[in-house]
Amino acid sequence: MAMAYGSGTTRHHRVPAALRAPLEARTWREFGYLLLGLPLSVFYFTVALTMASLGAGLLVTFLGIPVLAAGLAVCRGFGAVERARARVLLGVEIADPDPVRGGPGRGLMARVGSLLKSGVSWRHFLYAVVHMPWAVFAFAVAVSFWSYGWALLTYPLWQWIFPVYAGVDGLQLYGDGTHSIHLDSPVELALTSLVGLLLWMLTPWLIRALATIDRLLVTGLLGPSRLASRVSELESDRGVVVDTAAADLRRIERDLHDGAQARLVALAMDLGLAKEKMAEDPEAAARMVEEAHGEVKTALQELRDLARGIHPAVLTDRGLDAALSAVASRCTVPVSVEVDLPERPAPAIEGIAYFTVSELLQNVSKHSGATRAGVDVWRVEDRLLLQVTDNGRGGARLDGGTGLAGLAERLDAVDGVLDVKSPAGGPTAIIAELPWRDRP
Repeated sequence: MAMAYGSGTTRHHRVPAALRAPLEARTWREFGYLLLGLPLSVFYFTVALTMASLGAGLLVTFLGIPVLAAGLAVCRGFGAVERARARVLLGVEIADPDPVRGGPGRGLMARVGSLLKSGVSWRHFLYAVVHMPWAVFAFAVAVSFWSYGWALLTYPLWQWIFPVYAGVDGLQLYGDGTHSIHLDSPVELALTSLVGLLLWMLTPWLIRALATIDRLLVTGLLGPSRLASRVSELESDRGVVVDTAAADLRRIERDLHDGAQARLVALAMDLGLAKEKMAEDPEAAARMVEEAHGEVKTALQELRDLARGIHPAVLTDRGLDAALSAVASRCTVPVSVEVDLPERPAPAIEGIAYFTVSELLQNVSKHSGATRAGVDVWRVEDRLLLQVTDNGRGGARLDGGTGLAGLAERLDAVDGVLDVKSPAGGPTAIIAELPWRDRP
């Protein structure tokens, strides 16, 4: 496994965020989303309620059920439009829900039944109904603040319209028919622009807050259900586990074929030759037997290393503390090991923790340039935490298709997490988090 080393860059703006936000593309996109949301939501609301009311009214006849199903299908189409709109204007990626599948007969009535039984379809209908009042509120607030902010900020530029075309001195602030206050003096013009500037700077954050509510509505009602997302995640994790197991089997087969098996074959040939020379040249036969004895020792060592790579005996017998201490002793830099566990976890979790630390220490040996490292293992509630630190050059990261990314995928397959903190120049701290399961 290899680490990728590099340095990140941080972008600094000279203009404060409060002055920059009103002119940013994100603000204009979200404002456009709120503006477009009102007419679309009114259309969705009208169509959804009309179809639902018509279907409910026709339930006494055979036509009511197909009409309700058609209304739900239309609402699913509205959901596709809203997901695309959110993707373009809000920058939020929402996966499409599972399509409606027909029943065993795969006919029209099977599809109608599937639509009516689909929770996703009813969530789309709920969105079409609930989003309309929210869209009215969001539209009114966004347009009001946006309009008043820009109008008051630029008031000195268009204040001349009032005396020229309206016959008054300026924008009327107060009046009851006998007296009035118009904003026309230089001080009043400056104060008006100042109020407009405050509204102008406040409006983008208000728009972002309103758009956040829209994000939650679209994500919660128009995306896949939690159960469907979890099933998809488990299917993906199962694929990772299968691929990892297949890769491990290929590695074991390759090590056996190229290592111990090759040595045992050579050993058998040497012993055969020694047997033939036993009578003719006992001294040469003895030397060949001695060489074969050395080959046996080497093959046994390779088999021990292979067995340790599959599952070390010390881990089974004595647990993580002893097993990780053995791994640390083979590292090229001094490693301190601290294991604070009141009890041993389940064998599967214990094995994953062992191999995770082993791979991270291999990275320390090969790529970090460190002079010392540390391993800490502890438990927090229902999670097992592993931390490997070193004082090396740093710059390790998960992206770039490195070995750390593969390790993160393996941990994710068992609901684990890998967090890498490795600034350029070091030090590096990598924390792996695994679910805790009690040992049977």
